[in-house]
Amino acid sequence: MIKVDNVVKSFGSLTVLKGISVEIPERKVVAIVGPSGAGKTTLLQIMGTLSQPDSGTVFFSGADVTRLNDNQLARFRNSHIGFVFQFHHLLPEFTALENVCMPALIGGKSISEASKRATELLNFMGLSHRLSHKPSELSGGEQQRVAVARALINNPVVVFADEPSGNLDSHNKEELHQLFFNLRDTFGQTFVVVTHDKDLARMADFQISMNDGQIL
Repeated sequence: MIKVDNVVKSFGSLTVLKGISVEIPERKVVAIVGPSGAGKTTLLQIMGTLSQPDSGTVFFSGADVTRLNDNQLARFRNSHIGFVFQFHHLLPEFTALENVCMPALIGGKSISEASKRATELLNFMGLSHRLSHKPSELSGGEQQRVAVARALINNPVVVFADEPSGNLDSHNKEELHQLFFNLRDTFGQTFVVVTHDKDLARMADFQISMNDGQIL
């Protein structure tokens, strides 16, 4: 589904990715693991089109997304990719339902259509009683589940997650990890997760181990 071919990325004199080539299969949970500074987040950002490689290509279902301009990339991200980060980045002035609706509204869906889909996702997340609550009224685990629902609102091809459980206690961490696999099984969703969590890495369908800008 996603193919990274000979990707190189540098920041100044530091080469962070040194000719990375890897393929991500669909409908799987893939963990990217390795020590800090290995290049995991940089690879995730390039696969997610948030950053452009210095050289090399990234293909989604055979289409070279490194050839898209900024406007095309923004539209592509909105319709094909979901993101979950360590810190949920929910908008504090909006409710859980409104936060989840945002990408759908940006993508041109009506309020009624976006609200229906957002409600379905939040119900699936076990948050049917939290639709009208703002982030400050939610626990850390609930906030992160809202963030996952937001990532799924436009039915993306893949969800990229960067240390999504790094800010959670052990109970909420386990619930979030299990949620990824439930979503894989229920919706056929693909997750690519950068993580230091050994339990999640062991649970994943595939592991990509990195060190010093290379895949081991």
